[in-house]
Amino acid sequence: MLWYFYLNQFIGGCILKQRSAFIRQPGRIVSYFKSEVPVLIVVTISGLIYNIGMVAGPYFEGRLAQCLYDIFHHRAVWHDMLTLALWYVAVIGGVQVMRAVKRFSVRRFANNVSRDMRRCLYNSLVHPDAGTLADESLGSLLTKAIADVDACTEGMRKFTTELFDTGVVMVAYVVMLARYDWRLTILSCLFTPLAYFAADKLKTQVTAANAAYKQSESALNGVTMDRIDHAVTYRIFGREADRNAAAEQALTDYEKKSARANLYEGATTPLYDAIAMIGAVLILYFGARNVTGTGWTAWNIAAFTTFLACFTKLAVKASHAAKLFNSVQKASVSWQRIQPLMREAVEDDLTVMDHPVVPASLTFDNVACGYRAPDFLHHLSFTARPGEIIGITGEIASGKSLLGKVLIGEAPYTGAITVGGKPLTDLTPEEQLETFTYMGHEPELLSTSFRDNVALGDAVDADAFLKRTAMDRDLAAMGRTPDSPVGAGGGMVCYPSRGH
Repeated sequence: MLWYFYLNQFIGGCILKQRSAFIRQPGRIVSYFKSEVPVLIVVTISGLIYNIGMVAGPYFEGRLAQCLYDIFHHRAVWHDMLTLALWYVAVIGGVQVMRAVKRFSVRRFANNVSRDMRRCLYNSLVHPDAGTLADESLGSLLTKAIADVDACTEGMRKFTTELFDTGVVMVAYVVMLARYDWRLTILSCLFTPLAYFAADKLKTQVTAANAAYKQSESALNGVTMDRIDHAVTYRIFGREADRNAAAEQALTDYEKKSARANLYEGATTPLYDAIAMIGAVLILYFGARNVTGTGWTAWNIAAFTTFLACFTKLAVKASHAAKLFNSVQKASVSWQRIQPLMREAVEDDLTVMDHPVVPASLTFDNVACGYRAPDFLHHLSFTARPGEIIGITGEIASGKSLLGKVLIGEAPYTGAITVGGKPLTDLTPEEQLETFTYMGHEPELLSTSFRDNVALGDAVDADAFLKRTAMDRDLAAMGRTPDSPVGAGGGMVCYPSRGH
């Protein structure tokens, strides 16, 4: 609807602004709620108005039923029904406007939280501590970056929504029911806690099923990416059938565990509804006695209709609250998986264009180094002067790449390494970035242009760096420009385009 669209645009433009700062203490859920206080204020105000206004529905339904009864008995006219109906439409319309405001604000809250979580997660992945990603597979990282963040965000959104749509409105409904007949209210609501008891009993099963589901999803993603990345190798050595069978096995396991996890979340809702609605049987019996004048309180048809309609809505909300317990358990599983990566962000404030290139010599003096401990290579001593290009040869896995990892701080060493007469250990992280460039076996290039791969989002002159490394001449020889695509995994770097 057009009014809903403009309402969304108005709220988004007035109170919801993109922020550039990282979340403080990202390893705590409460930090994300604190960062969205302006949005949550709007959610609170609109949620209170909407959910308190929800009691107007049962009230007007009872009044309309009573008015219709009075018309048939000539105690009211159709004009009274029309007036009452117009008031009903106006009040419910205002309540629904507040509902639209609340729903939009909650979704903006969820989108902002998802953005902040992913930003923190990606920052941790590109600034890892030594050994942080050693045991992380590609499939696990994909699952955490996509599915687990979505599950956490959805759990927080549902909690915020149900806090008002269930918590506040249930209090309003109970107060309204007690106003009509407090004895029948207590009697009919005795079965509601049973739904929460059932949800609590299923907590262990829900948690275990979702944990197994996430692990299976990570395994499937890992097998899939391995099959894609090494497709040519498997074909050359005749292992395609084996890898296809492994992929099918992982897919079958994922389907089974996914179905089991979704079963607990979806199939329990009718159970909670049935338990919460048991009290309606008591209302039909004791409420009828109230209408006939033989019960605890004297009722008319309006009171009976209002009480029954209000209890029905209360029972539905009670079942939603029980289902919320399962959703929170699902989100907690995902949060436990990504929490180790939700660390304080590392700010990248280095501007390489502000630091000119300074020639420096590199000296190794009796250096020993290794991957886990400095026990792989020993007694390394050499000096590299500005302008020299030194080639290091050796067998596969003999430690050639290890020397580069030592310089960028990814491998331990003993001995003395100096850069321009300054010990390597005395260099700041910024000075290390200015001094060393490491190119490993994998291209690690984005499937975008050469210019974007150089700048990586920073305001730098990519052409100057391409010229400094003579890459501009290579691009010209290949018939490409800095804006030409690199291709998947750098596949377009070495081969000229068609027609050249």
